[in-house]
Amino acid sequence: MEINFNSPFFKILRQIVFYLFLAALWQILFNLKFWPRYLFPSPGQVFETLIYGFRDKTFLIAIGISLKRLLIGYGISMVFGTTLGLLIGKIKFLDETVGGFLVGLQTLPSICWLPLAILWFGLNESAITFVVVMGSLFSITMATDSGVKNIQPIYLRAGLTMGATGMRLFTHVVLPAALPQVLIGLKQGWSFAWRSLMAGEILFVSMGLGHLLNVGRELNDMSQVIAVMIVMVMMGVFMELLVFGTAERRVRQIWGLERQ
Repeated sequence: MEINFNSPFFKILRQIVFYLFLAALWQILFNLKFWPRYLFPSPGQVFETLIYGFRDKTFLIAIGISLKRLLIGYGISMVFGTTLGLLIGKIKFLDETVGGFLVGLQTLPSICWLPLAILWFGLNESAITFVVVMGSLFSITMATDSGVKNIQPIYLRAGLTMGATGMRLFTHVVLPAALPQVLIGLKQGWSFAWRSLMAGEILFVSMGLGHLLNVGRELNDMSQVIAVMIVMVMMGVFMELLVFGTAERRVRQIWGLERQ
């Protein structure tokens, strides 16, 4: 019987082996004592911190608070970013004015928006939401703009030949053709939103994952710091598997690049 190494079982098995290898390498580095034990905890110590954090619901509360802030800010960025990107990609005047300005704004690290947010909104939820929006908005906008501009002309000509004009051409040709690039922008925007959120939560008390990260630093508790980092990585992996990865596979299937 032929073994299919590309089956879901072997895919999961490869991932498990990879993470076990990382844990083993981590334990080896811990045993070699390159760093003091209080600066570089063992996998077992971090695992105990994870168990305790979920048992007393500290991590669960922090995850809920951070996710709420993230979803609000990212949702705003997604709506305005894709809309603005589509407009810039189709309207030459906006491309020559707003487009160039956004390229400059995109180079600003998200932490640069925090002082402005605090002065405008104070130390509250609105300030963190503003930082998250500004951190992810421009990457979504520029990716959507790039997707619209890089549509192959043959698709547009085919749509016009088949009678699609105006809004029909936009919804049936432009949007589907730009969708792969838009998804890339949405994924980048999600990661930038996380970075912006952590910047806001670390700098003042906010009861989120960033706050737990900062508390671990202040208490010199590297087990908590690394545990919080692992929680954020796990959330990123789950988001990729459940949302972005599923959406990308569906788009590839529609375009005939992957079997259903």
